[in-house]
Amino acid sequence: MEREVWTVEKMRGLFDLSGKVAIVTGGSGALGHDAAKGMAAFGADVVITGRRLENLKVAAADIAATGAKVLPIVCDAIDAESVEAMVQKTVDELGRVDILVTASGQANRFAAEEFPLDEWQKVMDSLVKGTFIACQAAGKRMIAQGGGKIITVGSVRGELGHPGGYSAYGTAKGAVHLLTRQLSAEWAKYRINVNAIAPCIFWTPLTQQVLDDPELYKIFMQRIPWGRAADPQDFIGATVYLASAASDFVTGNILMVDGGSTAG
Repeated sequence: MEREVWTVEKMRGLFDLSGKVAIVTGGSGALGHDAAKGMAAFGADVVITGRRLENLKVAAADIAATGAKVLPIVCDAIDAESVEAMVQKTVDELGRVDILVTASGQANRFAAEEFPLDEWQKVMDSLVKGTFIACQAAGKRMIAQGGGKIITVGSVRGELGHPGGYSAYGTAKGAVHLLTRQLSAEWAKYRINVNAIAPCIFWTPLTQQVLDDPELYKIFMQRIPWGRAADPQDFIGATVYLASAASDFVTGNILMVDGGSTAG
């Protein structure tokens, strides 16, 4: 087969998302907000979802400053009917779904021997069930369109244990990693790329309590060779890469954005 020779213009446009429509679940959260804003800055129109309209409106106003169209939609990420309605509204309003980022979820921490089963199940539902529901709903549209990009949000905790009470969160993120690989294998024939971004701990209101605890902070920083927690902005480049044509031959990967945490 003859090898295509790329022009300089084509190479420069590898990260251009103009004309693309992206859905970001958990789009008013720290990671989701910055991921959505990053894609908007590269030309995508963005739908952000969450449970609280007031939070979505604040995030949408900030993202809209890039010049992109931003549509905030209230959605319960673990309710299949709610997610289906959100995806259908995206198609009705913006015409298509090209990119999905699953950034919603929660992370309750308890010692394993004391973890209440109902709290454990909430984490599993939020991270595993919620990820699958969004992927399934968006994936159907991408199959009909002839392709798309799905970016799940994993974690270093999905690869490595930790003494900080992560028996639910780590288990759930490990499942997200395998789900990512499974979907990539099933949907490659439809030209749907499915990859995950797996961060180390990063600064958000949800992690502030952990990072403000001197003992826990020391434990976490000892495990990050870069010597700091991640910032949500650290995920913009990874998100744009996995959402763009630059990653067209990349699927089933877990991209560690972790300051070297999993290096050894």
